[in-house]
Amino acid sequence: MPSESANPPKRKSPLRRAFRLLSALTILCLLAAGALLGYLYQKDLPPTLDDVRSRLLDVRGNVLATFTSDGRSRDPVELSHISPLLVQATLAVEDRKFYKHTGFDLKGMARAILVNLEEGGRSQGASTLTQQLARNLYLSHEKTWTRKIKEAFYTMQLEMKYSKDEILNMYLNEIYYGHGAYGIEAAAKMYFGKSAADLDLAESAMLAGVPKGPTYYSPYNHMDNAKNRQQLILSVMAELGDITEAEAKLAAQEKLNFKPQGEKDTTVAAPYFRDYVRGLAIGLLDIDSDEFEQGGLNVYTTLDPVMQQAAEDAVSNGMDPASELETALVSIDPRTGYIKAMVGGKNYRTNQFNHALATTRQPGSSFKPIMYLAALSSKTMNGLSVFNSQPTLFHYDNNRKTYQPRNFGDKYLGEINMRQAIAASDNIYAVNTIMKIGADKVAEMAAEMGIKSPLQHVPSLALGTSPVSPLEMASAFAVIGGGGVRMPSTAILKITDAKGVVLYEAPQPQGEAVVEPAAAYVLTRLMEGVFETGGTGNRVASIIKRPVAGKTGTTDTDGWMVGFTPELSTAVWVGYDKGRDIATTDGRRAAPIFAQYTEKALENVPPKIFPIPDGVVSVYIDKQSGKLATADCPDKVLETFISGTEPTAYCDLHGAGEKAHRAEESIPGKDDSGEDHSLWQDIKRWWMN
Repeated sequence: MPSESANPPKRKSPLRRAFRLLSALTILCLLAAGALLGYLYQKDLPPTLDDVRSRLLDVRGNVLATFTSDGRSRDPVELSHISPLLVQATLAVEDRKFYKHTGFDLKGMARAILVNLEEGGRSQGASTLTQQLARNLYLSHEKTWTRKIKEAFYTMQLEMKYSKDEILNMYLNEIYYGHGAYGIEAAAKMYFGKSAADLDLAESAMLAGVPKGPTYYSPYNHMDNAKNRQQLILSVMAELGDITEAEAKLAAQEKLNFKPQGEKDTTVAAPYFRDYVRGLAIGLLDIDSDEFEQGGLNVYTTLDPVMQQAAEDAVSNGMDPASELETALVSIDPRTGYIKAMVGGKNYRTNQFNHALATTRQPGSSFKPIMYLAALSSKTMNGLSVFNSQPTLFHYDNNRKTYQPRNFGDKYLGEINMRQAIAASDNIYAVNTIMKIGADKVAEMAAEMGIKSPLQHVPSLALGTSPVSPLEMASAFAVIGGGGVRMPSTAILKITDAKGVVLYEAPQPQGEAVVEPAAAYVLTRLMEGVFETGGTGNRVASIIKRPVAGKTGTTDTDGWMVGFTPELSTAVWVGYDKGRDIATTDGRRAAPIFAQYTEKALENVPPKIFPIPDGVVSVYIDKQSGKLATADCPDKVLETFISGTEPTAYCDLHGAGEKAHRAEESIPGKDDSGEDHSLWQDIKRWWMN
């Protein structure tokens, strides 16, 4: 009987065991890969930097900009609004197989590995557009295996969650084109001054080559490098059949018209206002800059986009881009204190200093209305108060000091009243006024009107020798335009977090009456004369088609125009940063900027007269005598006064006695009962009714 050992069990072959093991491992890998893909598909992508950036919103709720410290310029556009030539050029040089692969170019990766092995380093990569997008959106650019693994995961998620066109669109809006421009729209505007939709073949090939090395291939920095890369891209496009050889040759020979570097700000809308609001918000919330920028906050502001655009256009049209002359414009609604527009300089890209906040500039004669308001409020002077405009040596500080001002061009007008002095910007009259009422009273009035800068209590204060900011001047003039009520200057309405929770909300505008309304109105009427014949603002009067009051100001280094309508109080300043004197033509740029801005900002607002308050009397005055006009006076003018400060004596140069008495009975403003029935009171009653 055969033994059991004669029939041993068959052993499995090593090859079969290896095959089964490999099959099991393959299944496990497939299951793991499937689980990983399922997990990645279900898992949300992390928020991008832009998703957590805090945002600036205008008064209409539109997003103006994101808050960044790197000065990024991004203007997202749809793929359909990007030139197809730019798309073809980008794919030709960056990722030819973009529409065929699933996020990874395996052949390209293998080729790059072989090249790197041969050269003993990591000189060549094979990143697809999707990989580049994942890196730009979510990761740093450090070369570590951890970052590479994360990049692969994010690449897979992007490919699973978005279509190819969506990925390409995100890429073209995200990629860096140098000089602070992120995205093709910002780049097209910066380099060529046009939209991405309007780029031609030569321009497209030039821009497509920049992202590989935004500094090395920048046409501003290295034109030869940029041109060589453009020609390479054109050759590849011809090789792929996107264009013909003839088209490539013509494009390579085309002379490109680049915009001068820094000519146009392409960083953000209202950049100076953005920076101003950033500082205010950080202070209000008591957080640091990083917490603010990456807190996902929504900052709702008072900025009016139409008025802001009008301000930027007025500055652009009124300033010479080749000159070093700087400017600032700030505009406030007197009724609310809301800042509606702010331009802090000629070009944010080349100069980020906000001149609208600069407290180092002398306002010159534009400060005079603040002094005249103090004089009118004291009721010791009115619009007919006379001083002699002639060379005068003033003594002050108990006769221990002297001051001798001069008029511009050494032109002296003799005996003039306040209306004439304001219109002609007479310095002698102004110093006589401050000597009469006291420099301390003028400084007190300025402080009441919102000027916080320190003011010297000296006679030259009347001529605006103490520096103040354009924002302070606009705020002070808003008090005059607002009928004597000071409204706090406001830029931020509220701040919410990413979930909409209100973190800060500005109180409802509540003004403080700091000046008698009648005094503010009388000064307004006097300041309207600046834009009339003989006034320093008359040369721009034809631009403004509505009631406006204001005052020019010129020093050796500064030019100003500050004025207001019932809806806007606006200060415009021009000057140099380095303390350089300005020419007469430089100083005269402020008034046209003011006029163009005011008219454009209010073009859809019907013109309104300044509201007439109680306590105002308007009577006819004989221009020669400065007294109440009689029937015989040949040259009468209607003047406005604070009630009780109007003249009481009648002109005796053109009639007397019984004629004067008859004139008194016929003068608007008085009846038998003694009740005031002036022309302006009648106008007010008609307007209010």
